[in-house]
Amino acid sequence: MDGQKMSSKRSAAPAAAASDRGVVTRRASRKGTVPPRVETGAERLVRCMEAHGVEYIFGLSGGAAMPIFDALVDSKIKLILTRHEQGASHMADGYARATGKPGVVLVTSGPGATNTVTGLLTALMDSVPMIVLTGQTPTFNLGKDAFQEADVTGITYPVVKHSYLVTKVNDIPRVVDEAFYLASTGRPGPILIDLPKDVTSAPCTAPDHDGVRIPGYVVPGRADTDVLEAAAAAITKSKRPVLYVGHGAVISGAGAAIAQLSEKLQAPVVNTLLGKGAVDETGPMHLGMLGMHGTAYANKAVEACDLIMAIGARWDDRITGRISEFCANATRIHIDVDPAEFNKTVTSHVQLLGDARLVVEDLLPLVGRLDTKPWLAQCAAWRKAYPLHYPTRGKALRAQHVLDRVNTLTDGKALFTTDVGQHQMWAAQFIRTRANRMWLSSGGAGTMGYGFPSAIGAQFAKPKTPVWCVVGDGGFQMTMCELATAAIHKLPVKVLIINNNYLGMVRQWQELFFDNRLSGVDLEGNPDFVKLARAYGVKGFYIRKPSDVDRVIKQAIKYNDGPCVIEAVVVKEDNVFPMIPAGAGYREMLIERPKGKLEKPEGST
Repeated sequence: MDGQKMSSKRSAAPAAAASDRGVVTRRASRKGTVPPRVETGAERLVRCMEAHGVEYIFGLSGGAAMPIFDALVDSKIKLILTRHEQGASHMADGYARATGKPGVVLVTSGPGATNTVTGLLTALMDSVPMIVLTGQTPTFNLGKDAFQEADVTGITYPVVKHSYLVTKVNDIPRVVDEAFYLASTGRPGPILIDLPKDVTSAPCTAPDHDGVRIPGYVVPGRADTDVLEAAAAAITKSKRPVLYVGHGAVISGAGAAIAQLSEKLQAPVVNTLLGKGAVDETGPMHLGMLGMHGTAYANKAVEACDLIMAIGARWDDRITGRISEFCANATRIHIDVDPAEFNKTVTSHVQLLGDARLVVEDLLPLVGRLDTKPWLAQCAAWRKAYPLHYPTRGKALRAQHVLDRVNTLTDGKALFTTDVGQHQMWAAQFIRTRANRMWLSSGGAGTMGYGFPSAIGAQFAKPKTPVWCVVGDGGFQMTMCELATAAIHKLPVKVLIINNNYLGMVRQWQELFFDNRLSGVDLEGNPDFVKLARAYGVKGFYIRKPSDVDRVIKQAIKYNDGPCVIEAVVVKEDNVFPMIPAGAGYREMLIERPKGKLEKPEGST
C-alpha cells in the first residue's frame, strides 16, 4: 500500500470486487486527425468519485488542488463551497452519519489540509466514514519547504484510519477504490488521500481497476458459534440483565435485532450518547442514556445489574467512571467489530467479535425469556423516583424547558445534531430519539464547532427531513461562518442557540470542583445572534421567557424557506444533573446541586 501504514487502532476486512469502470477518451482518430485525449489524474479522480456514488464534495479551493476543482466543473458531483475547512470536514461527517455513506472533503495543501485535522479526529473517535482529498505541492518540491507545503500524511497519521500520498498518477483508481472500501468496512473511519499537483495534472492511463485486494485486512462478520453459546449460557443465568447499546449498533443497523432481544429477555436497554436512536428511546424497556450525565434510573440499573452486554460500545471513561467499581459483580459481555476494544479498559467475561447486527441476530435463537419481573419492577420504581426534572416556576428561561418542548413539538420526526457542552447533555436527556441515524453529536473528541456544519451535511443528505441543530453560544461561534453556506443553498436547518453567555460545562466544573473560581469561561462580548443571522440574510427568532417557547418553536418549524436561528437566552448558571463526577463511581452520582465543595477525583478530566 502507498502512504502511511494502517493505524493499529482500527480493525480490518476482506477484499471485495469493485464495479467495472471505463476510461473516458476520445475515439481512436483516423490518420491525420487529432489524437485521443487522455484524462488527467484529477479527471480520473473525479470520475472514480462518481463511480462510488458521491453526491457532494465539501471543500475550499486553493492552488495545489486547482486541477481537481477544475475537473469538478464538468462533473455531476455538486461542490459545496464552505467558509472554512473545519466546516467542510464536519459537513462531510454529518452527511456520513446521516446516510452511512462516506462523506467527501476537498481542500488545498498546507493550512487547508491542517484545518481538517479536527474533523479527522472527530471522525476517527466516532468511527465515521470520510474521505479527505488534500492538494499537495508538486512531487519535485516535496521536502523543500515549498509554498504551502506540509507533511500532511505525517501530521494526520494519528487521526486517520489510513492515509495515502499518491506519487504516481496511475495509482489513483486503485487508491480511491481502497479508500472507499477501508472507510466503510469493519470499524469505519476517515481516509486521507494527499495528491501532489503534478500528479493530478498528469495524464492517467491506468486500466480499469478490477477489485480491492488488501492482504491481511479482514473484517469480522459473524461471531464464532462456541462464543455465542457461551454468551447465551451466561445470559440464561441472569436475573438483572441490562443491554448497553453504543454507536456500533447505529452503524450496523442492529436496532431491530436489539429490540427483539430486549423483548425476548425482558431486559432493559440503556444507550450511550452516540447510541441514541439505535433502539427507540420512547419504548417501555428503554431507560435512556447511561453514564456521566445519564438518567438516574439508567445509572441505578447499571449499578445494580448482574449482567451487562455491551453492543457496539467501547466502555469509555464517560460511561464507566471508576473502573474498579464499574459493574464489578456483574457478568460482562462485549460485542464489537474491533478486537482492539476487547479488555482495553474493562475486562469482559465473553467477547463476541463481529458485526453487531449479525451477532445479535445469531444470539436470538439461543436464548429464552428470563424471569425479570422483580427487576423490571425495580427499574420502574427508579424511573418514578428519579425522573428528569427542572424548575418550572418563575420567569427564568431554562435550557431544559426549551429542549423538552422542542422534543414534544417535533414529535420524533426531526433529525438532531448538537455541539458540545451543557446544551449537548440536556439535549441527550430530553430529546428522545426514535429512529436510527437521527441523532448526530461529537462523542469521543468532544469537538466544539461540530454541531452547525454537521447539520448542514445532514440536511444535504436528507433534504426532506427536518434538521435541528442544538448549539451553545461558545461552540456556535467557532463555525458560525457557515451561515453563508446554509443561506446560499437555502437549507431549512433550524439552529437553536442555547445562550447562557458562558462556556457552561467548564463553568459547572469550576463551580463544583474549583471553589467557583471562574477562569476563562465568561463569554462577555457575545454578539446578538439574531442580528448576526440577519446580516447573513438568515431569519432569526428570540426566546427570552418561558411564554415565548412554544410560539417561537412552532414558527421555526413552519419556516422552511431557508435556515433560521433561534436564540434562547437561558439561565446563566444552571448545571446539568444527574452527574457522576469524572473518575467517581456510580454510587457517587449527584442528583442535584451539592451544598458544599466536592473533591476533584484524582486523575479526572
